[in-house]
Amino acid sequence: MARRRKGRRLDGVLLLDKPKGISSNGALQAAKRLLFAQKAGHTGSLDPLASGLLPLCFGEATKLSGYLLDSDKTYWVRARLGQQTSTGDAEGEVVAESDSSQADLASVVEQFLGPVEQIPPMYSAVKHEGKRLYALAREGVEVERKPRTITIHSLDIHGRQQDAAGDHLEFSVKCSKGTYVRTLVEDMALAAGTHGHVAELRRTAVGPYGSEMITLEQLEALTQVPQGADHLLLPTKTAVDHLPRVEMDKDSVFYLRQGQGIQVPKAPTSGLVAVFSEDDALVAIGEIMDDGRIGPKRVLKKPAE
Repeated sequence: MARRRKGRRLDGVLLLDKPKGISSNGALQAAKRLLFAQKAGHTGSLDPLASGLLPLCFGEATKLSGYLLDSDKTYWVRARLGQQTSTGDAEGEVVAESDSSQADLASVVEQFLGPVEQIPPMYSAVKHEGKRLYALAREGVEVERKPRTITIHSLDIHGRQQDAAGDHLEFSVKCSKGTYVRTLVEDMALAAGTHGHVAELRRTAVGPYGSEMITLEQLEALTQVPQGADHLLLPTKTAVDHLPRVEMDKDSVFYLRQGQGIQVPKAPTSGLVAVFSEDDALVAIGEIMDDGRIGPKRVLKKPAE
């Protein structure tokens, strides 16, 4: 006999404001417990030091979490200039210091816009010969890392404060997946003739999401009232708002669910698409095949009755 899963079936996306001092998985498990949900996953880790937007996917939305992982992110950053740390953030030990009073960070912004080569930091989850870099770093081992191409879409400096507490620069950055903000701060500081590390980091947008978030405290309070907190879950289909949309009739949806490619007039000629039924239900993530048909890449279950 199949084992019955604990919890309720919930489908949708919750925009959680992750607090500092807790891991992304810790925040996910807390929200899952509060909502008594069967299945949940997050869409890309935030370091315990960082706060901000952590979209949590529930039920069928977990099938789309990978597409949010691949989407652009926006961060608010407070950088400490004049100091480099072992981890690239405020949790590490200071390993280098320099005078930053004359460093003009605004003058180097242009060279960091667009496609940029970036070397992953040692304190990252990138694997080297099957082992996470951060595990090697904790053992005092440093290995050569290959540079990766990332894209900085925008970088806006908001202000700078130089006082007894140090030299701090605040800016926001919109970037592609795989961007290490810690490395960006270090590289920008070095280009301006000084050192730097991330003092504070807050994620403000992920893919199509970037507005209102809810804290764990607010979520807990709502779960204590009769109406509950289910209304906070955004529809699963919002996770693919950034993909081209195609609509299929009932027969086409049936055959697509069977794994068959479907010809759709005026569909895009390449890439991924969000496939909807005639009643506006998200059916699948489709991929344009070589012959122009749309093949199923990730099929969603029919909504619970």
